[in-house]
Amino acid sequence: MSAIILDGSIVHYEALGRGRPIVFLHDWVGSWRYWINAMQVASTSFRAYALDLYGFGDTTRDPLQYSLDKQAELVRRFLDIMGIGKVALVGHGLGALVSFAFTKKTPASVDRMMAINCPMTYDSVNARLRTAPMSELVEWLSTRTPENIAALGDASKADPKAVAASMEEFQSNNLFGEVRNLGIPCLFVYGPNDPSMTIPDAENEDALPLHMHQVNLEGAGHFPMLDDAFKFNRLLTDFLALGSGLSPRELQLKEEWKRRVR
Repeated sequence: MSAIILDGSIVHYEALGRGRPIVFLHDWVGSWRYWINAMQVASTSFRAYALDLYGFGDTTRDPLQYSLDKQAELVRRFLDIMGIGKVALVGHGLGALVSFAFTKKTPASVDRMMAINCPMTYDSVNARLRTAPMSELVEWLSTRTPENIAALGDASKADPKAVAASMEEFQSNNLFGEVRNLGIPCLFVYGPNDPSMTIPDAENEDALPLHMHQVNLEGAGHFPMLDDAFKFNRLLTDFLALGSGLSPRELQLKEEWKRRVR
């Protein structure tokens, strides 16, 4: 296990590979662990990092650090300590919101961002995700294969206060509105079968600026990286291979990534 110390708090992370840096940030349900397969794929060309945010996995529980801004500050200080400059961010759910909060504060540090099953509004989140115990959420949102059970093995370590604090801040924040005009390439990826949220419809997709794009992975649910690892990893690889500054809409040139909305 690898870790750094921030103001007396342990921040757990894992790293694989060499090359340009990419940071994976987990959801409300789980930890760094479910990124293992995606990290292995990315590590052939990138130095892949995955963090446990405050209150999750093996990182310190501290209610004073549970806001989105504090979690974004964790990411900023981690990058500084590790000597990492411009980075690609891959955030899922909570991790996507933390990516937006980080990008809002330090846009020059972000080359591109993939936001997976990211709620665009507080009202789009199913109340069950905000209130149910973690064991129930794992049962509700994941397939019960042995691989998925192992990947979500750290979910029970989550502090419910960390979930509540981030949800409360999300309710009063317009992170997407503040980030959309920065011009940073952003690919939104959704599993249409995710029961925890309402995904943006075609009208909202069409309103995205040119540097943003949405792809729906048919058949996937809350954990696209687990539900269809092959397709998710292909999409991740293609997105990372785009030239710096290019719009993720270039991915539409491939038939399998054409926009499809239920």
